Amino acid sequence: MTISKTFLSVLCILLPFIGEISAQSADNPIEIEVDFASEKGPMNPVWAWWGYDEPNYTYMKDGKKLLGEIAELSPVPVYVRAHSLLVTDEGPRAALKWGSTNVYTEDEQGNPVYDWTVIDQIFDTYIERGMKPFAQIGFMPKALSSKPEPYRHFWKPGAKYEEIYTGWAYPPNDYEKFAELVFQWVKHSIDRYGKEEVESWYWELWNEPNIGYWQGTTEEYIKLYDYSADAVKRALPTAKVGGPEGTGPGWDKAAEFLTTFLDHVKEGTNYATGKKGTPLDFITFHAKGSPKVVDGIVQMNMGAQLNDIEKGFEIVASYPEFKNLPIIIGESDPEGCAACSEADYPHNAYRNGTMYSSYTAASFARKYALADEYGVNLLGAVTWGFEFENQAWFAGFRDMATNGVNKPVLNVFRMFGMMGGNRVEVSGDLAYDHNSIIESGVRGERTDVNALATKSENSASIMLWNYHDDNTKIGDTTSVEMRLKGLVKGKMLLEHFIIDQKNSNSYALWLKMGSPQNPTADQIAQLEEAGQLKLAASPKWITTEKGETILKLDIERQGVSLLRFTW
Repeated sequence: MTISKTFLSVLCILLPFIGEISAQSADNPIEIEVDFASEKGPMNPVWAWWGYDEPNYTYMKDGKKLLGEIAELSPVPVYVRAHSLLVTDEGPRAALKWGSTNVYTEDEQGNPVYDWTVIDQIFDTYIERGMKPFAQIGFMPKALSSKPEPYRHFWKPGAKYEEIYTGWAYPPNDYEKFAELVFQWVKHSIDRYGKEEVESWYWELWNEPNIGYWQGTTEEYIKLYDYSADAVKRALPTAKVGGPEGTGPGWDKAAEFLTTFLDHVKEGTNYATGKKGTPLDFITFHAKGSPKVVDGIVQMNMGAQLNDIEKGFEIVASYPEFKNLPIIIGESDPEGCAACSEADYPHNAYRNGTMYSSYTAASFARKYALADEYGVNLLGAVTWGFEFENQAWFAGFRDMATNGVNKPVLNVFRMFGMMGGNRVEVSGDLAYDHNSIIESGVRGERTDVNALATKSENSASIMLWNYHDDNTKIGDTTSVEMRLKGLVKGKMLLEHFIIDQKNSNSYALWLKMGSPQNPTADQIAQLEEAGQLKLAASPKWITTEKGETILKLDIERQGVSLLRFTW
């Protein structure tokens, strides 16, 4: 790459700000070109969606704190999806992979008794923070379950996953009573929050009904969807309802489940109305990776997650009637079980540190690329990771914070919150794209050094990451040389935000403290500060001529940087 004198003069100003370049890594830097004049499509905030199993954590101390921080990092309302909103109380209300609201019971004559107290507490917490419910219709109240006993599970990490599929997972004993519950819930929501607010929500039925979460047949799920969708629309014709929230379209049976559902929606006889077809305002499915331990090292499998997304997009795109409907990836994560701690599941050791951060940056960029390739309308990708109350510090759950302290991964979403406008072209000496990752993962000698870039009227941003599937060589650096084109001419402010072993990393500080399980108040304050997104150095004013410049920087393995230009 030939560097002009103009570029060199800018570069000399930036070097102290960006950081020193080691002689070894500078010999063969990765070359990346960002053309801010070449737009690829809008930077829709598909990342501004969260979800979790345990709904009662919502209004607890650390739950409220984290929801507030998530709301504050996003320039748009964040949508929140939680399980068990219709589950009957039995035993402690909140536990791992369990929650309840006791919204529906029956009197001795079998008449419905509705109690909205806990659901209101959950949704009030969202609304007060400017967030919105991605309202999950489920699971089955005990009084309506076709197999009510046993109803409550008492799952703990290390136990068999199948133990959770108890009475709440069964079809109803009366579809009309379940539909009436849904109808009353929507009507109550309108009365409490107003028609305009509820029109902005998304209503969806169940969770992963193609596996154990649904102990009925596919046809029974479709029947319940017909009754539920009809109930939502009767209560509010302008409400948005969708499904089917199946998991893993990358495997044949899951793909068949999605197509069976879409075929019914398109031309099947509606169980509730007897008419042809069923309301469908958006389409949902799940996508998960599959990490494992290889020779004592955690090895991620982003390719599995991207394969699920690709197959889901391919199926939706094959239906002309549905191709333009919004798609919400209802859970989109490196693996399946948020409540499975590192202590019991060693392959989850990626969750506390920067590997989760770099994986998140790299995978979201590929979600945009896949949506572009298939021409589908990706609306959201739900990160299934919240917080777990009263657990050990950095226990290795898939969460955004531990005991009120943000983990490094949350800072990637803070970076996303600063990116707006349109996505622009990134090219260069890039070892991986979404197709190669699906085919063989990020397993080669080279790491995935790549970028996602955007430009709006008064700013431009570059998110740069250095990811590898193998959780080794943390702290090694790669030198990157970025040629930037299509910027505005003149002066602009450059800020460099960074997540690595020294910055925006509460976990690294906790380890340095000696991994305390009873940290002092002063230590907690330090950890909270370390959990915030940090600048690599003070912001600098730079001047570009012809709207072009060159930047050089080193980026750590599993690190993420955000370069933001404002004018």
